[in-house]
Amino acid sequence: MITQIILLIIGLVLLIKGADWLVSGSSSIARKYGVSELIIGLTVVGFGTSMPEFIVNVIASINGDAGEIVIGNIIGSNIFNLFFIIGIAGLITPLVVQGSTIRKEITISLAAIVLLLILANDNLLYKADKDVIGRIDGLLLLILFGGFLLYIFKSMKADRHLKFEASTRLNSGKVILLVVIGLASLIIEGKLIVDNAVKIAETLNVSHQLIGLTIVSAGTSLPELATSLVAARKGNTDLAVGNIIGSNIFNILFILGASALIRPVSYNLVFNLDGMVLVLGTMFLLVTLFTGKKGKVDRWEAAVLLTSYIGYVIYLITMEI
Repeated sequence: MITQIILLIIGLVLLIKGADWLVSGSSSIARKYGVSELIIGLTVVGFGTSMPEFIVNVIASINGDAGEIVIGNIIGSNIFNLFFIIGIAGLITPLVVQGSTIRKEITISLAAIVLLLILANDNLLYKADKDVIGRIDGLLLLILFGGFLLYIFKSMKADRHLKFEASTRLNSGKVILLVVIGLASLIIEGKLIVDNAVKIAETLNVSHQLIGLTIVSAGTSLPELATSLVAARKGNTDLAVGNIIGSNIFNILFILGASALIRPVSYNLVFNLDGMVLVLGTMFLLVTLFTGKKGKVDRWEAAVLLTSYIGYVIYLITMEI
């Protein structure tokens, strides 16, 4: 186990550096081409940092382990993103976000998790023999993801009114290379961290459900964590929030959709509680952005999210024992 712990530490160090490259490169793209950092966070950064979740779930689906690990990874990652990462980032600096994020992207994220719960609860809603996210459900999720991309594309066109920043020092080739290297580093180190974290968890003899909701989900979300924290530290709060919201949408609509298309994903009703935690957390984020100083997550609100996540993990461990 000592070897796995050492590899975990090495992975974390390299992960932070990869996040720094990704944020720098992505911010340069936003400035150079007149696209808002929010849009870059929702697409390039949000989708890129979700690659570890995608890799883990696709491999799990191909191997036939398309149940507790797949669902636990998706829901657990989104909970970790929303509660822990926004909580930590918001403690570093209050998160100010654009109005469009309040009205649309976070609402889309909320709708996605509600749709997941509707599609998964076949027995409860439709008196089916078993609860499963089938290939038709997966296709529906992928079609909706295509619609989300179309919406983002239109938003990018609307952002063209932003002025180009000719003073950007890095040329296009170097900026793109910086983003690619940053993404590759996040994916490789994320996989290194997950593989060793799972080995440690299995050594400690805990269930796949708990592994999926905690170890795997937190491990695959480390790119989002590193990226959002670096972005928050640099004052790029739109990028920090856009990364999380984009990742959460990508996780449900694309990753789960692709996983179900490869092999139907069996659903354990115990995940309904975790799904409701995610629904309530997303609703809380919406409320915080509509109250007080609109479009801002204050430090005390970030502390509520972080504290709630700690309590949630303690509950999971308690139930396991």
